[in-house]
Amino acid sequence: MVSTTPDPHEAVPPDDPVSPVSPVSPAGPAGGVTSAGPVDSVRVEAHGIDLIPDSERRGRPRELFSVWAAANVNYLSLVVGGALVLMGLSLWQAVVVIIVGNLFWLLTGLLAISGPAAGAPSEVITRAVYGVRGNRVNNAVTGWLISVCYFALNLAAAATSAFTLVEKAGIPLNTGVKAAVIVVIAALTLTISVYGHALILRLYLPITLALTAVFAVVAVAVAGRADFGHGPAAPLTGTDLWATVLAGITLTASGPLSYTTSADFSRYLPRTASAKAIVGWTAVGAFLPSVVVCSLGALAATAVDMTDPQTALGAILPAWFEPVFLLALVLGTIAINALTVYSAGLALQAVGLRVRRTISVLVDGAVAVALTLYALLVSDFLDTVSDVLQLTVVLLGPAMAVYATDILLRRNRYDGPALTDETPAGPFWYTAGVNWPGALALTAGVTAAALSVNTLYTGPVAAALDGIDIALPAGMAVAAVVYAALMRRSATLRTIGSSVA
Repeated sequence: MVSTTPDPHEAVPPDDPVSPVSPVSPAGPAGGVTSAGPVDSVRVEAHGIDLIPDSERRGRPRELFSVWAAANVNYLSLVVGGALVLMGLSLWQAVVVIIVGNLFWLLTGLLAISGPAAGAPSEVITRAVYGVRGNRVNNAVTGWLISVCYFALNLAAAATSAFTLVEKAGIPLNTGVKAAVIVVIAALTLTISVYGHALILRLYLPITLALTAVFAVVAVAVAGRADFGHGPAAPLTGTDLWATVLAGITLTASGPLSYTTSADFSRYLPRTASAKAIVGWTAVGAFLPSVVVCSLGALAATAVDMTDPQTALGAILPAWFEPVFLLALVLGTIAINALTVYSAGLALQAVGLRVRRTISVLVDGAVAVALTLYALLVSDFLDTVSDVLQLTVVLLGPAMAVYATDILLRRNRYDGPALTDETPAGPFWYTAGVNWPGALALTAGVTAAALSVNTLYTGPVAAALDGIDIALPAGMAVAAVVYAALMRRSATLRTIGSSVA
């Protein structure tokens, strides 16, 4: 059994108390896979960025549905939907934007097919894209730093809901109580992430059902007050309309674009699992709840002021139901954050920190808790982080485009054992540890996006287009085209790109 540290050759003793447990059903006869059954016992997942042996790879792609659904029935989706109406869109314009923006979940699904092909997480598979050393930089920024910031922001949102619950319970909300609430929510999140894949599969279906029931009640309350024919007093037209629509699509797409690590949650599936099914169950599992909950937020914005969604929705919900709603907001945030910190822990290992996955997850949690405590209790730091994260599409869009292009160029054929070789003699060392087509394509994509953005600043391309922000399509298109062109000219793709374990 291989270690959870980045060294694939260090063996774990046979009596290791945290040996992995099959997260899904046992293999059926003749190598088939039976339907998912209950997990007899859930223990701490032993695997980190090492390969998952074929003997431990079981289950069916449909299990991915609840993983992604639970993470997307959440407060953030309500906020995004409400924001679209506040930006000046009519209700039905907002719904169209929501649908288009959430179509990017198809890319999340596409990236997920590389997990079973390689038997490895995204953080390792992208060594094929950037090289061993180049991928460490990629994981440090797109994998770890951005994930920890998202964790801190979501933790702050959950804590705000929990603070209201504490006040309703009659407990004085002083600094010590606030800190305790933040730590408790983080501890629950980290528990799921530390136990890992098996516990995620076991918990997320009931979480999905519970959150769906709560939001169904919210939907009934909102529908009774909503204006289905809502439009702004001064409808947007021309350039203003296009600028708002593209900004709304970018805002909505930031959710799926933040999951460049979807192979982390599919890598336990057999290598024979249907690629179409993996794409479908991942994309649909995220798309449906995201569209429904975002649309619910847009509907709510036609009836109440969604600049403060929690207070506004609380005013139209039955009094007895408001605590349930607040608990659901906390639970939904825990679900999404558990996936985020799980991947962040793998990213920290892939950067080169030689610790077990459980330790890397706890390190991520400690950093995120510190950021959240500082943000909520000391300063307005969270506002600054929030502003910075609005620009993450400049990086994450091109990063996802390059990864997806690599999958298509290689026809999803990855040599898992070769990907674990970090030595200069390994096939993915490339030139001095860097695959320059990948590095140059990402740089070109980020540059194109940065020139086209209109968020915290207005890039020259956006300025020339009267403020229309085309950072998302520009960055992704340039990154994909440059990577495909450079890799097709490289002998690398022909010699090692299609090798199979």
